[in-house]
Amino acid sequence: MARKIVRWVAIGLVAIVILAVAGAFLMPRYRTVERSVDIDAPAGDVFAVVSDLRRFNEWSPWFGRDPEATYTFTGPADGVGQTFRWESDDADVGSGSMEVASITPDDRVDIALDFADQGTAETWFTVVPEGAGSTVTWAFSTDLGFNPIGRYFGPMIDDMVGADYEAGLQKLKTLAETPPEAPDEE
Repeated sequence: MARKIVRWVAIGLVAIVILAVAGAFLMPRYRTVERSVDIDAPAGDVFAVVSDLRRFNEWSPWFGRDPEATYTFTGPADGVGQTFRWESDDADVGSGSMEVASITPDDRVDIALDFADQGTAETWFTVVPEGAGSTVTWAFSTDLGFNPIGRYFGPMIDDMVGADYEAGLQKLKTLAETPPEAPDEE
């Protein structure tokens, strides 16, 4: 009798594991997060900021989280190929790189993300003129592949990334709407 119970429990556990794995593959493979903000600044001025990775830390939601983090810029000073690398021991910041993959002038910047051992993703910015101002959209997309655990965590990506994107866009708004200081004249 005990052997029968153990056998049925084992069959039940195997069935649960199979169903859990199969259920993961019914979930979306790709996850996208998108946030937007209206900015009272000309689209061209805003585009100049989001397309220049050297200016990213001026409005990054992660920059102030680890004062010990290091940042390196390589590649051209602007345009496709500019690369921004960061290294941090803080799990909230991590390590990785961003490289501008393509630019559609005054419209869109596509960036390839590499989160070191956590995988890769894509992010992009679009800047759309709205009257005298502009609307900026910051988006993130990742391929969860054939990892069933990743697919179960997929729905949480919006919560994990979305709040940071909102904070970064608010910083970008403040930066873009603040006129540059006039140089001191003597």
